[in-house]
Amino acid sequence: MSENLIISSGDKAERWATLLPQVEAMLEGETDAVAAMANVAAMIHYTFDNLWTGFYRVVADALVLGPFQGPLACVRIKRGRGVCGTAWAKAATLIVPDVEQFPGHIACSSLSRSEIVVPIIGRDGEVKGVIDIDSEQLGTFDATDAAALERIAALLAPIF
Repeated sequence: MSENLIISSGDKAERWATLLPQVEAMLEGETDAVAAMANVAAMIHYTFDNLWTGFYRVVADALVLGPFQGPLACVRIKRGRGVCGTAWAKAATLIVPDVEQFPGHIACSSLSRSEIVVPIIGRDGEVKGVIDIDSEQLGTFDATDAAALERIAALLAPIF
């Protein structure tokens, strides 16, 4: 895949509309979860220029850092802790317009102002990991992002 296929201009809906078919094509036939997560993180990160874009995987009783783009990240997050752990516990997408207003927010970076976390639910119905994206701006994420990221999570689910 050529890096010039990723688009970083246009409105959010246009960028997702351009990016989703690229993600689908890249994931077609892929069986390695780490490779898939690494490429997906890079594709989203460079399309939207967020502070942090990446994955946490469920390993035993914690979310463990997976492939990501951005600054240093927390390595392990307990179930129910912070935005990621809460999304895991609830098996639901969480959009947080202001992380300072989220009870128990884990500040891996003081630059993070808003966040979205989408669970990846495996064939067995259990959460296998989460997609986590942080922004330096308040109110960055909305239903458009949630729908696109939920589509990506569904595409990744069979690999887990």
